[in-house]
Amino acid sequence: QSHLVESGGGSVQPGGSLRLSCAVTPSIRPYYAIGWFRQAPGKDREGISCLSTTDGMTYYAEAVEGRFTISRDATKDTVYLQMDSLKLEDTAVYYCAGIKYSWYSTAWFKSHLYDDWGQGTLVTVSS
Repeated sequence: QSHLVESGGGSVQPGGSLRLSCAVTPSIRPYYAIGWFRQAPGKDREGISCLSTTDGMTYYAEAVEGRFTISRDATKDTVYLQMDSLKLEDTAVYYCAGIKYSWYSTAWFKSHLYDDWGQGTLVTVSS
């Protein structure tokens, strides 16, 4: 049984930065891809970034491209989401999730393709 655990959330002012971590235990190997999603109050969950573990390709939603960076530490089976230039509208609960079976790079943002999910970490951007 695999587990994904997010950490690194918190409160930050607009323009600030945070780095989220997604630790995958016991191993990241079963997953074709690890994605980051977020859900703001009253809104649907949205895919914001994804990293393919097979070829290292990365994917971003338009809302975060150029501000967020997804990366992987292979030695620690951990995927990071570096979030810079944070905006008020980035406030949400952030989740990482993994795809074990149905990996389609063109559909990386579709939450129903993800098999395992973390519990989420809250990011609050406020002045």
